Amino acid sequence: MPVVFNEPLSFLQRMLEYLEYAHLLRLASEQTDPVARMEYIAAFAVSALASNWERLGKPFNPLLGETYELERPEFRAVCEQVSHHPPVSAFHADSPHFVFHGSVHPKLKFCGKSVEIQPKGHVTVELPRWGEAYTWSNVNCCVHNVIVGKLWIEQYGAMEVTCHGGAGLAASLVFKPAGFNNRDLHRVDGFITDANKKKLRFVYGKWTEYIRSCSAASHERWARDQAAAESAHTPKKVLAKLNSFKVGALRSMSIQDTEEAENSEDVPKPDESYNIDIPDSTTLWEATPRPSNSAQYYQFTEFAMSLNELDRELKGQICPTDSRLRPDVRLLEQGDIDGAAAEKTRLEDKQRAARKTLKKSADGWQPRWFSQGTNPYTKQEDWLYNGGYWDRNYQHLKDVDIF
Repeated sequence: MPVVFNEPLSFLQRMLEYLEYAHLLRLASEQTDPVARMEYIAAFAVSALASNWERLGKPFNPLLGETYELERPEFRAVCEQVSHHPPVSAFHADSPHFVFHGSVHPKLKFCGKSVEIQPKGHVTVELPRWGEAYTWSNVNCCVHNVIVGKLWIEQYGAMEVTCHGGAGLAASLVFKPAGFNNRDLHRVDGFITDANKKKLRFVYGKWTEYIRSCSAASHERWARDQAAAESAHTPKKVLAKLNSFKVGALRSMSIQDTEEAENSEDVPKPDESYNIDIPDSTTLWEATPRPSNSAQYYQFTEFAMSLNELDRELKGQICPTDSRLRPDVRLLEQGDIDGAAAEKTRLEDKQRAARKTLKKSADGWQPRWFSQGTNPYTKQEDWLYNGGYWDRNYQHLKDVDIF
């Protein structure tokens, strides 16, 4: 892939943008009500995707063994590229309030004029104070108009946030595709339910802007009022015709709407007139506005703009395999496209040669900071943090250093 399609970040850095709104996890740990904790966890799960909107640059593929660390007042995190075929990135973040870990194995699917990115793998949040853990998988991301027209992306699909070790709560959220007339562009909503599937809270908003919550009863009243208002403004003959449609006909209409959206070469604009604000709602999260010059810098958020920062003190202590030290990323950041392309090719060639050597060895490649194991909550295969990274003892690194 030509380097001009990249943004000056490694996928490991892009992955840790999950933590831009890590304060939501701290707020979750401070709640004494388990339903309130689930509200903030659900809001965090949605907020992790907010930076994707209009981000059309492809992050650099991490090299095998590449690492990235990030320390902020709310947390410290480390991630590592633990596998090349298939490409798997593992991460682990901790703080006094929470532990956040998981692994991502992105899969690409070409669908005519679009590319669908499926982020395989689970993420886990642990709240030690309450003996609870929450797990979920992220929804699909689709890049439209990869052949003709202007590129644009959307997130869609179902997200199930499950609480382990608590009151049996779950949050079932749906990220909606743009649909006809872009009415549902960016929309996400769903319910928090108890162990008996009783609806407790309605969570709704836009994954690009905000997430709110209200009681299930408030949502029911609001939905009733909305239906009554629509009926009052819709001729009875039209209502009768709509009510006579069978499920199959409605499904056909939905497919047609999706196909029309797919065939459009324009970038959809949100329907500003369709902005839900249910009475008695609580705002759980609001996206931080992007810098005024964001469009000139790959549509980065302020958080993303900080991920390559490297002062003299940090340069002297980070692991030599850190993404900040990649010369191809640095050169692209400086605007040297030819230099970035040359360095990208050099590193990839060096990596191929290293893999050939590793295939001949008896031990093969062994990640340094993560090991394959079983996630104790999902019971599925996962990559678990070994510990020791923050001891700053990197003398054991062998000659397979990638830079």
